[in-house]
Amino acid sequence: MPSPPQATANLRWRMRLRGAVQGVGFRPFVYQLANDLGLSGFVANDPGGVTIEIEGTQPVLAEFERRLHHEKPPASTPELVARTTIPANGEPSFVIHASSVVGAPTAVLLPDLAICADCARELGDPGDRRFGYPFTNCTRCGPRFSIIERLPYDRPHTTMRGFVMCARCAAEYADPHDRRFHAQPNACPDCGPSILLTDAAGSSLAQGAAALETAAAVVRGGGVLALHGLGGFHLIVDATNATAVAALRRRKGRWEKPLAVMVPSLDAAETLCEVDAAARTLLESPESPIVLLPRRAGAAVADEVAPQNPFLGVMLPYTPLHRLLLAKLGRVVVATSGNTSEEPICTTPDEARARLGHIADRFLLHDRPIARQVDDSVAAVVAGGPQLLRRSRGFSPRPLRLAAAGPTVLAVGPHLKNSITLVVGDEAFVSQHVGDLENAIAADAHARIVRDFLDLYAASPAAVAHDLHPDHASTVWLGAMREAGAAPDAPEWQAKLFAARPVAVQHHHAHLAACLAEHRHEGPALGVTWDGTGLGPDGSIWGGEFLLGDARGCRRVVHLRAFRLPGGDAAAREPRRSAYAVLHAAHLLERAAAGGAAPLAAFPPAERAVLDRMLERSVSSPLTTSAGRLFDAVAALAGLRPRVRFEGQAAMELEYAARRARGTASPYPCPLVTSPREEPAILDWAPMIQAVLHDVERGTDVSTVAARFHAGLADAIVAAARHVACPTIVLTGGCFQNRLLTEQSHTLLTQAGFRVLVHRQVPPNDGGVSLGQAVIAAAELAAR
Repeated sequence: MPSPPQATANLRWRMRLRGAVQGVGFRPFVYQLANDLGLSGFVANDPGGVTIEIEGTQPVLAEFERRLHHEKPPASTPELVARTTIPANGEPSFVIHASSVVGAPTAVLLPDLAICADCARELGDPGDRRFGYPFTNCTRCGPRFSIIERLPYDRPHTTMRGFVMCARCAAEYADPHDRRFHAQPNACPDCGPSILLTDAAGSSLAQGAAALETAAAVVRGGGVLALHGLGGFHLIVDATNATAVAALRRRKGRWEKPLAVMVPSLDAAETLCEVDAAARTLLESPESPIVLLPRRAGAAVADEVAPQNPFLGVMLPYTPLHRLLLAKLGRVVVATSGNTSEEPICTTPDEARARLGHIADRFLLHDRPIARQVDDSVAAVVAGGPQLLRRSRGFSPRPLRLAAAGPTVLAVGPHLKNSITLVVGDEAFVSQHVGDLENAIAADAHARIVRDFLDLYAASPAAVAHDLHPDHASTVWLGAMREAGAAPDAPEWQAKLFAARPVAVQHHHAHLAACLAEHRHEGPALGVTWDGTGLGPDGSIWGGEFLLGDARGCRRVVHLRAFRLPGGDAAAREPRRSAYAVLHAAHLLERAAAGGAAPLAAFPPAERAVLDRMLERSVSSPLTTSAGRLFDAVAALAGLRPRVRFEGQAAMELEYAARRARGTASPYPCPLVTSPREEPAILDWAPMIQAVLHDVERGTDVSTVAARFHAGLADAIVAAARHVACPTIVLTGGCFQNRLLTEQSHTLLTQAGFRVLVHRQVPPNDGGVSLGQAVIAAAELAAR
């Protein structure tokens, strides 16, 4: 007789996964998938991610693994670290185990996510128990990074621990078939946070639904509302009310810099701006950033929102509270950071009353504590894809995967647009936007975020990277903290900084390394690194650089012609100084004076005499190659802007003028001057300035002057690239926030056969510098 068929033996796999797998509904997904396939075992969070033990026949286990990656929750990014076969134990079912706290905390901290479609539907459903509830959330949306205090991501480790779930919320939390299963911020009107409206003195005016109604009435009436949001406060006014917007600007001290707007819906965004498919995807994404969009003619917002700007920064209401307020108002509002100009945003009611009391008429508050500040992110569609201009809410601290693993490194970031980065293994955790380290409040925020990252990841860095400039606030702060860390009774985080090797990183090298890191490109590449200023190794102020290399090192192969800048940093606020400086360097002052050039007319004779002496004697006039100051010079020569009210204003207006030009502009000349015996080569802008003067004297329209200048720079970049002959080109630095320059350069370089890398995941401005600092320091350690 034939033998009976043998039962297929069960196997048991232990799977270790990392990535965004906590707080995104990943465990209930695994639970349901395992039960659908009749498998047994368990799934559990741990400080490094998720562990799965799964038991069944080999074909079914293979199907489980396939579906695990193809059907995963939308916000999750599971990455299999290891899969081992272990003895089967014959357990009868699949369960979800309690989180483990054993091991180093390396799990991905998920960013805060915009309200999902299911929660939005419940919010507007009068028959749902969460109808109109400002804090509804689930595993697909809601607060994460702004409420977590330590890993693993469980409710007792968040600022929600003080809210005890009611029976119905607890049942949802415990049900693996519910989308709120282990949603750590889960709550409802019976057991969760609530809202309160107060005046600037803190006196209660209304609660609950009445607070929302009254807050809407404040905005409709032209008042300024301080709204306690997800990662901090917003200041909100009616964007169609010019008087209200002007009042906000006056009180906030933000005179001309564009303000972001929040619209009730995508349809509303499309009535104000041109929204293509890529922009629509960004607006509706879980990250929900502010997106810079081309403004439609006659868009129904006050001119004061974004003066002389063809773009609007637009976002959708990404929290239930914002969504409810916008539904009450039915109109577009300004929603700008809750701070005074150049300070970090406020996060607590007491802080808001102290710092915003002179700005806001009313305060819409809640009682869910914010663990850390998280500003809104800002993005644009550039060269066919999204580009972050400020990386914060929705993106940080989701890690960037690096090309290779290395030592643990902390980078404390630059002086302006600061962020910090912590590298652990092959992951780089870039912090939320900190801002300019120009005042004590910003410096305190920077210090908190450094402590935050070291504590959250229990990290002991082998090196700590900082800017080469000894006077930058982040460099000075690090020196003080390392000195304090030498004391026997120093806090642990300071002792870690003392124990780490300090690594000074040149600013423009960091820009190049950051872009290469986000693309996982190990180099070499030619980095076109253009910005305002950065200390060069030679002691001069760099800013118009072509650096050939990678994280391991680079050399300066081309740069813009150098010139002396009278007053140094003062020139960043006065483009007329930059114009005077380039005219002096190009020996064009007399011609410009004879032609009545605007920048010269802006200086009284006595002041011009002082500038002449400064330049002739090299007094308080550092040598610079700054592309940013060259933009300022041409903007002033074209009659646009002798002084600015915010960083980059003159260059922005020059870009916008160029966009108004009709037809194809012939490029101004900017020849490459080379020597067979010397490096670097030099791009000489003097003929370009002479041509600008010629056009201005002839009365050529400013749009044509601006367009010819941009075209000339793009041509010059291609000429330099051909001279160096490196196949990969990186466009980085603050000047490449200029979309016209970026896209023209990208197109010409691509047509010339080069591979072009532009920033996507970190900003081209100084917001991405800390990533570059970190990978350069890691490369230096690896080389030792």
